[in-house]
Formats: sequence, C-alpha cells, structure tokens
Amino acid sequence: MDASLELSGLAYAYPDGTQALFGVTTSIARGERVALLGPNGAGKTTLVLHLNGILHGGAGTVRVGGMTVDPSDKKALKEIRRRVGIVFQDPDDQLFMPTVKEDVAFGPANLGLRGRDLDRRVADALERVGMAEFADRAPQHLSFGQRRRVAVATVLAMEPEILVLDEPSSNLDPASRRELAEILLSLDVTVLMVTHDLPYAAQLCPRALVLSGGVIAADGPILGLLSDADLMAAHRLELPFGFVPQALSGA
Repeated sequence: MDASLELSGLAYAYPDGTQALFGVTTSIARGERVALLGPNGAGKTTLVLHLNGILHGGAGTVRVGGMTVDPSDKKALKEIRRRVGIVFQDPDDQLFMPTVKEDVAFGPANLGLRGRDLDRRVADALERVGMAEFADRAPQHLSFGQRRRVAVATVLAMEPEILVLDEPSSNLDPASRRELAEILLSLDVTVLMVTHDLPYAAQLCPRALVLSGGVIAADGPILGLLSDADLMAAHRLELPFGFVPQALSGA
C-alpha cells in the first residue's frame, strides 16, 4: 500500500542539548489507524511536531504523501500542513471564532475557498462529526465533548490526508467517548492517535507503535503489544484494572 507517512532516521535534539529522538524509522500506509504509545518524555510530541515542519533541523527525513517536509520549501510546506491535520488535546486551542461555522471555515478560507464551495466544505465537515445543527452556536456554549468534535471538524474541513489526534479521549464522559469513537471509525483518512488511554487505542487502532526513550521500541498489532506484560512493564505502560486485551480479539 502507498505510504501516507514515512519517517527515516529521524533524530532531534533541543537547543539545550536534550536528545528527544534517536533515529526513528517507520511508515504508515494510507487509511491505517495507528496508536502512538509511550511513557511521558518518550518523544511523542517531538515526533508529531515534525510531521508538519513545526520542529525541524535534526537528522533524517519526514515524508507526507510522498512529499518531503522541508521548511525551506514554503509552497510544499503549506500543502503538507494542509495534509497533516492535528487535533490538540484542548479544543479551546483551536476554537477562537464567534461561531462554530466560522471556526470550521477559517482554515479553508485561508486557502482561498469562497462562497458556495466554502459553505459546502463547512457543512460537510460538521455533518461528518454530527455537529451540523450547532453551526451558528458559539463554541464556548458547547459541552467539552461537542467542542472536541468541532475541533475535529476544523481539521476535516482542510481535507487532510492524515489526522493526528493528541489524547482524543481525555476529559470525555463515556457517551462522548463512544460518539467520538464512532466518528473516528467512520473517517476515510489515515489516523495517528497519541494517547495514554490504552483501551481506547485498542478499540480504534489495529496497529500500535511504542515510542520509548526516543526510539521505536515495538511496532505491531495492538492487542499483541498490550498483551506482552514484559514489554508493557519495560516502557511504563499500564492497563486499567479489569481490562483484558485478549477479550477484544474476537470483537
């Protein structure tokens, strides 16, 4: 299958000398849903910020849909940032306009979309996350779960190839978790989910990468990785009490 995302020898050190990534190499195929797991300080955020060129200057390469992330190529970088949509952990980091529809329209409008084409793009994105009826509502008057869905819509309106989700289930009640899971499972995009919520990752992502100490420590079917007690202990990953990965194998 064609790769949506390719990392080759990606290494990065912060200006203070802290080495965050040590030659990460992996690829994610178009349409795959992959969980990025690992303890705090593993390098997950550093990796994600390389996907659209927010961080750069280290060693190795990042390719998105066959395009190399190169901050010196402004035209290509603009297209890559359209292709890689990041949904942050706090939706209020992405919602700042007076109404929901204005928030969702902001990105495509900046790309030059206008009139009926823009209206259709916004309506489609809101429909995909079940928020069409809230188009004229002020974001601050929505529940947290609704705001997260609108944040997803702001990214979908850019028609991305890759959807990157940072802790998508955090602070959601059980119903909101289920609703968001149903939305994510219905999307026809590549998904990279950064999360500590291992049951949610197992529900949504057939494959997982374990990033630990700045390297890929494991890569494979998520249920197999979560069932490996030695692997889990070595990388400070813990399942919630009563959760048995093997019970999902027939789901």
